[in-house]
Amino acid sequence: MTETPRVRPERLLDFAAAAFAKVGMRAEDARLTADSLVQADLWGHQSHGVMRVPWYCARLKSGAVDGAATPEFVVDAGAVGVIDGRDGMGQVVAAHAARDVLRRAKAHGIGAVAVRNSNHFGTAMYFTLMAPPEGCIMFLSTNASPAMAPWGGREKMVGTNPWSWASPAGRYPPMVLDIANTGVARGKIYLAGQNRETIPDGWAIDSDGEPTNDPAAALAGNILPMGAHKGYGISVIMDVLSGVLTGSAFGPEVAGPYQAERRSGAGHLLIALDIAAFEPLAAFDSRIEALIEGLKSAKLAKGFDEVLYPGELEAKNAARHGAEGLALPADTLRDLAEVARELEIADPFSR
Repeated sequence: MTETPRVRPERLLDFAAAAFAKVGMRAEDARLTADSLVQADLWGHQSHGVMRVPWYCARLKSGAVDGAATPEFVVDAGAVGVIDGRDGMGQVVAAHAARDVLRRAKAHGIGAVAVRNSNHFGTAMYFTLMAPPEGCIMFLSTNASPAMAPWGGREKMVGTNPWSWASPAGRYPPMVLDIANTGVARGKIYLAGQNRETIPDGWAIDSDGEPTNDPAAALAGNILPMGAHKGYGISVIMDVLSGVLTGSAFGPEVAGPYQAERRSGAGHLLIALDIAAFEPLAAFDSRIEALIEGLKSAKLAKGFDEVLYPGELEAKNAARHGAEGLALPADTLRDLAEVARELEIADPFSR
């Protein structure tokens, strides 16, 4: 992997926010979207980081994403809400829904908000992590454009359909899980291509159904589900929750951020639980701390230095990258420089 001198995340944030604002987003929304990408890079998830700036800009310029859209409620009924995202930027719509589902949970002990007509929103954990500071646990699912075949088939029909949970963890950083139902996120295959790397065995098959280590052949073919038929089944259920239930697109009808001019139709489902409605928050904190300490006390397997609980690695990465700055692949730097030239904004790597 070719790296450049590290850049401060604040510079990347300013650059991405300026780019999104230049192609039609409100300043506040542009900065939120930019922050979600930079935070993904800080967590170590470059597949969902600033490498996506050119894709998002292309969709905003084509009108597939409406940068000025304002989400609106079509159902507002106590603990339940349904939001029409009106083809707005996914991050803006998801943040609006996350804030609202937390409000409902605080009022009712539990809240559920369905979202239709949204877009790709980056990392799901960016939104579920809004819950722990409020003493809540949050679940978020989304559907995505087709990336894998149904189990037993070879036609691309099922999305990666990722989902996330986040919870307070007492004195520890929040416990958070954010996974796709394929063995690997599609963005990681794009990232491997940018780094001129092959992909490991078991990630994908080509269009003829043969195993492949070539990122381009993998993207033209099918990404394999995690856990074989189990990953396929979970992905279908996430589409039921995110697409069918919400009244949004589902299955092959969903378009991804890689398709510049096609309306997405992505849907999401958010559920939040107010911990205090179930037991005192202090008791929950004590109990989850005991769970974490138990996990970390396990005897180590060969080749491991410590046991990590879900979300701990991202918290450590964010602290390290925040201090050291971020290094990005050469192709990402080239793509960002092209965006800067096209939009006539400052290149974050210019000296």
